[in-house]
Amino acid sequence: MTADAYARAGVDLAKVSSIRSSLAKDLASTFSTRKGKLGRPVIPIGHYAGLIDIGGKKLLAMHTDGVGTKVLVAQAMHRFDTVGIDCIAMTVNDLVCVGSEPLAILDYIALEMEDPILVQELAKGLVKGAREAGVAIVGGETAVMGDTVKGFDLVSMGVGWVERKRLIDGSAIRAGDAIIGVGSTGLHSNGYTLARRVLLRERNVTDKVDELGETVGEAMLRPTRIYVKPTLEALSKSEVHGIAHITGGAFAKLTRLVAKRNLEFAIEKLPRIPLFALLQSEGRLSDAEMYRTFNMGIGLCVVAPGSEVEGIVSCFKKRRMYASQIGTVRRGSGVVVGGVRIA
Repeated sequence: MTADAYARAGVDLAKVSSIRSSLAKDLASTFSTRKGKLGRPVIPIGHYAGLIDIGGKKLLAMHTDGVGTKVLVAQAMHRFDTVGIDCIAMTVNDLVCVGSEPLAILDYIALEMEDPILVQELAKGLVKGAREAGVAIVGGETAVMGDTVKGFDLVSMGVGWVERKRLIDGSAIRAGDAIIGVGSTGLHSNGYTLARRVLLRERNVTDKVDELGETVGEAMLRPTRIYVKPTLEALSKSEVHGIAHITGGAFAKLTRLVAKRNLEFAIEKLPRIPLFALLQSEGRLSDAEMYRTFNMGIGLCVVAPGSEVEGIVSCFKKRRMYASQIGTVRRGSGVVVGGVRIA
């Protein structure tokens, strides 16, 4: 595959970014409807969560996300009790990136046909994920849409709250800050259009892969890690300047923390994970393509002063999560991983 393998697989990140920017501009025109009122937006569209003022120096954080084409792997494996964890994780992990404590979730399940057993299995993951994140699932919607949905789709919308003075929006990031990487459990819920194209091109989901020590389906279906509790603990004990959930766009997403500021994220080391090595080898993918598409074993980045690294790392390690300083912030612009510029 060529350097634009993800685009050839069906996802052109440049076009997606353009669409999002255009949409955000249109939607931001609605901010004026709440000007001077309760619920006025306090941050532009494009960060990890939307934020509105709810009075009392408190902000309400909101985010929505889904599982993406990982649901196709679940369908191929005939296993549906874990993707609900992904659905919760993709929303609550983004909410905590602005320093907010996730409070509640709404779920949206779209079905090809009525299937109570499928929904029951999806609910197992939703409940497990919600318990791990410490949130309540307070409602949602189940729609049967056989004309438009094949199998099922799964989405969640979540809310959280944060005191205005404790908002984490990246504005405090400075040159010299450390970048702490927290381990992922695998692919999480992004890059699956390309990953499926590469890993399932000449094998079935039930085929065991020696390099992985399990079937490719098991490796691809492993749930997204939920970072809420250790991140909130770190925020309560340490000075944190920025948090990035490494999802679509991978490490290029760090740039949203320092928009229009002369700062560069330089990542020097990443853990070596067999799944990503297999993807790169079989897909003949460049380093730049890998770093822009996959999390490479790092699901969350915490940016903080160097003096805070040890304390922050301990919050994750005591929950058996890999955590280590993987880079630094320096003057410049964009993101460099292993000497390769990706943004």
